Amino acid sequence: MRKNINDLLSLKGRVALVTGGAGYLGSEMSYTLAELGANVVIASRDLKKCQERCEEIAENVGNGIKMLAIELDLLDKQSIVRCFEEIHKHFDAIDILINNAWSGNKNSWESINDKDWDYDINMSLNSNFRITKIAFPDLVKTKGVILNIASMYGHISPDYRIYDGEQFTNPPSYGAAKAGVIQFTKYLASFLSPHQIRVNALSPGAFPHEATQQHTEFMARLGSKNPMNRIGYPYELKGAVALLCSDAGSYITGQNICVDGGWGAW
Repeated sequence: MRKNINDLLSLKGRVALVTGGAGYLGSEMSYTLAELGANVVIASRDLKKCQERCEEIAENVGNGIKMLAIELDLLDKQSIVRCFEEIHKHFDAIDILINNAWSGNKNSWESINDKDWDYDINMSLNSNFRITKIAFPDLVKTKGVILNIASMYGHISPDYRIYDGEQFTNPPSYGAAKAGVIQFTKYLASFLSPHQIRVNALSPGAFPHEATQQHTEFMARLGSKNPMNRIGYPYELKGAVALLCSDAGSYITGQNICVDGGWGAW
């Protein structure tokens, strides 16, 4: 059986929901799906930002795709329910779910407290469970795809020598939650396979925000941790997103794909 790679990568007619899809990394994910022909729903707590990104993508991609912005608070189950009610006003069901949204405080081991820990686990891990559970009927119907955005710190430990514990920190809750996301991904890949739903994780690292990139000393320390001797840039996630969300990756499930410049290789 021969299949054309362009046909395999095409997402024409499919509907994708990207949580946090207007953010630093999420924007490139949303662009990728739209460029491959998908109709894209961008959802987060910042509705205005979602609307602006939808307008921008529709204008720049311009291939007849539909873009939809929805306000979504992943810590509120009813907000997730309302999100899907709004989606179903426009589309029959979603084909692709990208669990990307994240927020949290930059705590060190010394500064983190119970409230911060609970928030981070709730936001980064528990929210993935909630939205996936509610999206499940859609994905059964479409034999869909789930892509969970984890992190390199979900499978390796941060090097304490990089972080000063003040301006640059890495909270213990972040890696713990992302490790949970990776295991949750593997569980779902197993138990959702009878429904022909594929589930994978993508672990980026390191992709510091533009504001952090202004600190050249820290960037040098961070970049030197991988064989490529540099940080990653958001567009460098596009290939992995395209592969895992399209039929080009139709025999890939239960995997954690690391886009980390080889950080985890040594």
